[in-house]
Formats: sequence, structure tokens, C-alpha cells
Amino acid sequence: MIKKTLYFGNPAYLSLKNKQLVIKIPEIERNKELPEIIRKESVRTIPIEDIGVVVLDHKEITITQSVIAALLDNTVAFITCNDKRMPTGMLLPLQGNTIQNERFRNQLNASLPLKKQLWQQTIKAKIENQAFVLHRNTGRSIANMMKMAKDVRSGDPDNYEAQAAAYYWKNIFKNQPNFVRAQEGEAPNNLLNYGYAILRAIVARALVISGLLPVAGIHHHNRYNDYCLADDIMEPYRPFVDQLIIEIMKNQDIPETLTIDLKQQMLSIPVLDVRISGRRSPLMIAVSQTTAGLAKCFNGESRKIAYPEIE
Repeated sequence: MIKKTLYFGNPAYLSLKNKQLVIKIPEIERNKELPEIIRKESVRTIPIEDIGVVVLDHKEITITQSVIAALLDNTVAFITCNDKRMPTGMLLPLQGNTIQNERFRNQLNASLPLKKQLWQQTIKAKIENQAFVLHRNTGRSIANMMKMAKDVRSGDPDNYEAQAAAYYWKNIFKNQPNFVRAQEGEAPNNLLNYGYAILRAIVARALVISGLLPVAGIHHHNRYNDYCLADDIMEPYRPFVDQLIIEIMKNQDIPETLTIDLKQQMLSIPVLDVRISGRRSPLMIAVSQTTAGLAKCFNGESRKIAYPEIE
């Protein structure tokens, strides 16, 4: 079943009843002049088991401890936003798999050659997907990127990831030649940041479900980053977010301050149609296949991760 992604960009009161998330609007709740039937009909309920990601993007949202506990018990990725209304933090359950301890050990004991081989597969898939997005939207030659993808060696010692990225970002947006990808750069950097934060949450959630530690990466290593492995595994999925943003930009300009409408459009990321292992699948399901395959690599059952392909 495809899990729901819930976005709350206005004041709300979130509570739990009968394993259902109960959503009330404070403004309506406080208005005693409204007919009782209208106040009752304004209350929404959603089964906790149907939820995959929750985004809280308003200062006046009240959420009970019972809701937080229920969401984490059901391995929901829980994202909070800062004063600029950009994702700033994430909650995940401490345990999401019945054989977690065994998988933790296998992951932490993974050999350096294995991690380098897995990174090679990751970067090859990322560059290929970037190349197809670039060609689809600009018609530019991607022969150089395809050669880079083919030539990526174990551990990517030639840093083809950065070389491909430089060419990709310079050319991907037709109306912004020489675009520079940066956290604080001009739009659509802000929308890319937002979309990647949603993607990161989806990947981190899937890693926990697969019994893996999001903090222990195969390539990224940062003592201040709790999601190094999520940042590794999300790389080949980034071009799917890029394609969504390109489609959005065909119909509207991206302002420096993201609107609620733009953020809500980014909530389609979990259900984007992707092709993985020869089959079409929603992105959230595909990510679960990727992380399950990664766990098998750490366990010694496989040497290959399943990554999506852009056609």
C-alpha cells in the first residue's frame, strides 16, 4: 500500500483516537457561533497505518505525545520546519525491524571494498539518471556523461560524480544558463532543497524499516550528520525530484519564498512513477526495494543494489 504524505501549513490540533490521527482546525473549534454540524464536519481522521511522511510547517500546530508515539511506532518520517518554513529536523523510530541488531552488525562490519563497490553502483546510477533528465529537457549531448557513468571505478576515485554534476547543473535549466547549485543560491535552489528534504525523509524511513542505521554511510562521513547513509542512497533518486521541479517551472516562476501551493506539489514525490528492476513502481516503494537490497549486500546475500532508471 502507498503511504500518505501529510502537509500541515496552517494552525492545526493533532490528536489520536482509536488508532486514527484526528485533525482539528483551532479557528473553527473556537468559533462557538458556527453550527455544531459544521464544526463536526471540519474534523478529519486518517488511520495512522496509512501515513508514511508528516510535514509540520506552522508555529501554531499542536500535536499530542500519543500522536508522536503512534507515528513512530508505525515508522512514519516526521519532518519539522523552521522560521523560514524550510525543513529543519526529522524524527525516526529507534527500532523498525525485528532483526535490527544483526543487520546493524553486518552494516557496521561491512568491508571497505564492499562499500566502495556499492558507491560505484550508486554514482553510476545517479549520473545515468541525470543524463537522461538533461537530454529529455534540453536535447543537449550527454555522451560525456554516459562515458563518465561507464568509467566510474570502485569508490569513484576520479570524482566523476562532481564532474557530471558540474555539466548537469550548468545546462539543466534552459532559462538560467550557468545555474549554480547551492543551498543558499537563487531559485529554484530553494525548491530543490525542499524536494531533497522530502526525499531524504523517505529514504531514511526505508532504511530504518530495512533494519539499517541511517547514520553509517557507505561514502558520506560527517560526525554532525545523522543521515549519512540516507544521503548516499538518495543520490540516484535526486534526478526524479529535478524532473518534477522542471515540470513545475514550465507553468510558473519559482519565488524566493516558497508558497504553500509549491510545497504541496512537492508532496507528490513519494508517488512519482519510477522504473526499478524492470517494473514500474511509486518512488516510495522503489526506495524500499533499494534499501532492502542494500541490507542483503551487507548480509552477504548480494553484491548489487537495485536503483531506479529514468527512461
